[in-house]
Amino acid sequence: MGLQGFERRLERLVEGGFNKAFRSGLQPVEIGHRVTRVLDAGRTLGVSGRPVAPNNIGVYLSPADFERFSSFAEALARELAEATRAHAKDEGYQFVGAVTVTLVPDNSLKKGDFDVVAEILEGAGGRAGSLILGDGRRIALGEDAAVIGRASECTVALNDPRASRRHAEIRPRDDGFVVVDLGSMNGTRVNGVPVHEHLLHDGDEISVGATAMRFEAS
Repeated sequence: MGLQGFERRLERLVEGGFNKAFRSGLQPVEIGHRVTRVLDAGRTLGVSGRPVAPNNIGVYLSPADFERFSSFAEALARELAEATRAHAKDEGYQFVGAVTVTLVPDNSLKKGDFDVVAEILEGAGGRAGSLILGDGRRIALGEDAAVIGRASECTVALNDPRASRRHAEIRPRDDGFVVVDLGSMNGTRVNGVPVHEHLLHDGDEISVGATAMRFEAS
């Protein structure tokens, strides 16, 4: 499922003007398949009893391929990270830090050859989480509280007249992240239920005013 979505997004990248780089040679989907195999091989059993997968991923490319992908390297790294998260979700893996993918040139590699190296890199507190906004943006959560509201200085600034200036916060906690309503006029809901403070679980939908966003534990 994760790689199917990755392939569909790659098709959109091609339509967006990168088709010349995709015509021949090393194909990004080959990298995607290798990343998922490295994830499977590198998983280990976590203290919770669930498998923990590598989250810090380096993709090593020949200088020629690195140059060929350079015009959309950021987009490709982002899509590889999304494929990593999707594969982990399909397999029931969890992460203990943010998922990062970095493309690196390697002079020892010939054109068409590549390598993928991945490690488990624990984030502060051994937790990871993100907010997925309606437009597809991903806001990584960390050790500082993430404020949601209409104020421009909020971590997640909303153009929503039904949201308060400082509407809610996502706060780190020993066992994950909690959403806390900040005394907003219209309240905060999780999966449609009004909450004051709520421990978030993977896939929870948070509604602030008329705006919905999804929490991902990765």
